[in-house]
Amino acid sequence: MLYETVIRNGMIVDGSGNDPYIADIAISAGKIVAIGTFAGQGAEEFDAAGKLVTPGFVDIHTHYDGQITWEQRMRPSSDHGVTTVVMGNCGVGFAPCRPHQRDMLVEVMEGVEDIPEVVMTEGLPWNWESFPEYLDVLAGREADVDFAAQVPHSPVRVFVMGERGAARVAATSDELQQMREIVREGVAAGALGVTTSRNHGHRTVAGELAPSVDADRAELLALAGGLADAGTGVFQMIPNSHYGDDPQSDMALFRDIVATSGRPLSFSLLQKKYQRDLPETMLAMLKDYNADNATPIRAQVFPRPIGMLFGLELSFHPFRFHPSFQAIADLPLAEKVSALREPDLRARLLAETPVTDNPLYMTLASDVADLYPMGNPPNYEPAAASRLGARAQEEGRNAAELALDALLEQDGRGLLMMPSSNYVDGNLDMARRMISDPNTIIALGDGGAHYSLICDSSFPTFVLTHWVRDRTEGRLPLAWAVRQLSHEPARAVGLDDRGLLRPGYKADINVIDPERLELPAPTIVYDLPAGGRRLIQQAKGYELTMVSGMVTYRNGEASGALPGRFVRGAQSAPLAA
Repeated sequence: MLYETVIRNGMIVDGSGNDPYIADIAISAGKIVAIGTFAGQGAEEFDAAGKLVTPGFVDIHTHYDGQITWEQRMRPSSDHGVTTVVMGNCGVGFAPCRPHQRDMLVEVMEGVEDIPEVVMTEGLPWNWESFPEYLDVLAGREADVDFAAQVPHSPVRVFVMGERGAARVAATSDELQQMREIVREGVAAGALGVTTSRNHGHRTVAGELAPSVDADRAELLALAGGLADAGTGVFQMIPNSHYGDDPQSDMALFRDIVATSGRPLSFSLLQKKYQRDLPETMLAMLKDYNADNATPIRAQVFPRPIGMLFGLELSFHPFRFHPSFQAIADLPLAEKVSALREPDLRARLLAETPVTDNPLYMTLASDVADLYPMGNPPNYEPAAASRLGARAQEEGRNAAELALDALLEQDGRGLLMMPSSNYVDGNLDMARRMISDPNTIIALGDGGAHYSLICDSSFPTFVLTHWVRDRTEGRLPLAWAVRQLSHEPARAVGLDDRGLLRPGYKADINVIDPERLELPAPTIVYDLPAGGRRLIQQAKGYELTMVSGMVTYRNGEASGALPGRFVRGAQSAPLAA
């Protein structure tokens, strides 16, 4: 028999969590058709001896809602073995939207997800109004990964209520019914679910809260009712317990949403220094709930610090809001660096404090002592001694002075990392605790957002290097890690046709050299619409990535093939499986 493609002699890590084994894989018509020892050959064959063969990874927490409309490579995610992305998270996005409401959604996305206004203005085609029309636009797009969408709450609120929605006024009963119907219609048209945010860190650049943040219980249950009416879909949200809301009240709300919708719910869970016990509290409640209930509630968690990156070319650094820096902020980098090295300006800058009305920005700009230098390769579990506050104390200097020196390295391209979450104790023990819990899903990479602040969609490579191979103690099993990156997230959102290497499943596949697998430091490129900048983090060691049986990447280089398509709604497991 002649197959389209055969991968020979690889160590199969099939996504089930079972022990790896050596076998061949045959692929035809975009599906896996045989695994093991079989007669026949491939029109194209790859020798994977000594390599890992895994399912393509599934990233269920991204924000490619805009990027998918203006480009075809969903980087950085697709550089890290990801073959399916789910967007529309955190209640933000670009549909539904009436023409006169576009500026309101752009303001929200600029603040909440750090996507520059000029990038959205230049890049978005806006050839939709309703959410089903947006999905039809997506259905006409081709990419290097498959992509699925969710209905975001903030655009729905603005679509129904206009400026009152943006101002977070309480919705009327008629408006709640309209929101419910939009969710039902969107899910019926192919959205995987609905999403919202109650997070007080989600603000516009001007400091205004995102439209969904103050929505009351009745409004959230209206969204849940839309899922119930559709009879399918998932509910995703980011609560405000990270900023002080009562976790027991949050859990009660989660239970009410699931009871109303009859559908699974997931929420973001992080450890913050002012909410250090929150993960243990939430994980204990999840354990109790899921032991007694068939419809799951699970936490989306992240395997390393949420790494905010500060640099002179990026959105933030400790001096961004200092008056003396504002005077040189728009200079080209070389001129900016030259100015910052002048003793007089340096002295003024170090004597000033930030000036901004946005409380989140003020926090980011003020917390200099908790910054760490970003090396190459980057260390996402840095020693306490490398923290700027510790170094300043050791050297008898000011932490701000050390930060400025670090930013001026590499001709002004030096980077600093602020571990804003999951690094309260100066290690990743709590991150390990969270990702190891059976009631969590590894997610929160945020690809397609935070272009000049965060580059966390490289997390699959981090899991396979740090947690499986490199950490001194507390390493995790390879088969477990691959399952958490593929089958588990796919199953969590109803994409049951992928995430496993078995006959009948989609031929989304990675061939990985485990010894060469490496995660270099992020770099800055200027390739967004209007010349906008973004952080890109590539990887070494991915010898082959396939989507629907077509090679998309060879040794980290794009093949030019674009087999990725819009995934319209939940997908059933193949009958052959």
